[in-house]
Amino acid sequence: MGHIVLVTGGARSGKSTRAEARVSALPGERVYIATARPDDAEMRERIARHAARRGAGWVTVEEPLDLVGALARSDGRGPRLVDCLTLWLANLMFAGRDWEPEAAALVAALARQQGPVVLVSNEVGMGIVPENALARAFRDAQGWLNQRVAEAADEVEFVVSGLPLKVK
Repeated sequence: MGHIVLVTGGARSGKSTRAEARVSALPGERVYIATARPDDAEMRERIARHAARRGAGWVTVEEPLDLVGALARSDGRGPRLVDCLTLWLANLMFAGRDWEPEAAALVAALARQQGPVVLVSNEVGMGIVPENALARAFRDAQGWLNQRVAEAADEVEFVVSGLPLKVK
């Protein structure tokens, strides 16, 4: 079975860089499953910076919603990096989809993987309680999603100031 790693942390903690290093250390074709939507200039710039930092040698699969399908289609090609679950969840919620069955399908798909998967996710619940219901719903959903993926993962790392801490 595939080895599943969850790398989590706050914004700009270094979690994506850490996840890229984990995948780069593995043999085989490196597949980057991108969940970001390039909907505005600022996001397009972020995406370009991530791609430049990774450099050559990565195959990019853009999949903002069908993460389970992207994992199924890429299994066996080499190690995969999913960056990130936070944007995937936001995309699901923005599209009006029920995230809970999607999360259950993701956890089930992770159990079926033959190749390694490293997933990146933000830890969003460490700050103040948001003032509006939508932000609170997102914060709560992200926490629950992270818990489910962490339980399914073989390893969990929490990145703080660029330094990984092994949690599981």
